[in-house]
Amino acid sequence: MTENSTIFIGSKPVMNYVLALMTQFNKQVPDVTLKARGRAISRAVDTAEIARNKFMPNLKIKDITIGTESVVDEQGKSINISSMEITLTNQL
Repeated sequence: MTENSTIFIGSKPVMNYVLALMTQFNKQVPDVTLKARGRAISRAVDTAEIARNKFMPNLKIKDITIGTESVVDEQGKSINISSMEITLTNQL
């Protein structure tokens, strides 16, 4: 399989995302990308670090991408929100 898997990080507990990450790697997917925006960025970092340090020590960070997205809020104003993608691999 050469497909990449993406997990969108939101407001659920971190361990839910760690379990989703481990489930994807158990399906023999070579890379998994964690995507987060705004306050969820710290949850994405926690997910990657808990998975690496406690459950999958052979997991490596392949790439980290940061950026800014423009979003229209409830009042119709355009605001900038930080975004981050962490790509993890089991095959380096």
